Amino acid sequence: MVSIGRAKPKKTVVGWREWVAMPELGIEKIKAKIDTGARTSALHAFRIEQFQRGGRRLLRFRVHPLQRLRDPEVLCEAVLIDERVVVSSNGEKEHRYVVETSLKVGGEEWPIEMTLTNRDQMSFRMLLGRQALRQHLLVDPGRSFTLTSGKQRSGKPVSSRSK
Repeated sequence: MVSIGRAKPKKTVVGWREWVAMPELGIEKIKAKIDTGARTSALHAFRIEQFQRGGRRLLRFRVHPLQRLRDPEVLCEAVLIDERVVVSSNGEKEHRYVVETSLKVGGEEWPIEMTLTNRDQMSFRMLLGRQALRQHLLVDPGRSFTLTSGKQRSGKPVSSRSK
């Protein structure tokens, strides 16, 4: 029996790591590990400051978007939407701020929630968790950089808002 109904939108196939962008934060490219084991996405952030503007709670923070490099440094601002205790992969509990921003992968863009944490010692400055992937992406764990070349360091800037 054939079911008639709405056609499901085709999802973009990504590898286990991809270059992504967060235009609202001024980050034009950052290498993200696609982590289906993580519920929420996480972004490397430091010097996080909470402040208010127009009655809204906001965060100002800095990001090093390139792995193992401290330059460039991008100054970001985002609305604080929540605070959570997150259990890391090694079992440690950490208090984290949660922000919402737009994520751009390939030609598609949508809002995601992500926690801010210091990932300086981690291999990837960003993890994309299941909530960000849902309804938008399919993961092929045997592939990498399905949408771009892996070597994106030269050429375009990684930010429109370096410090």
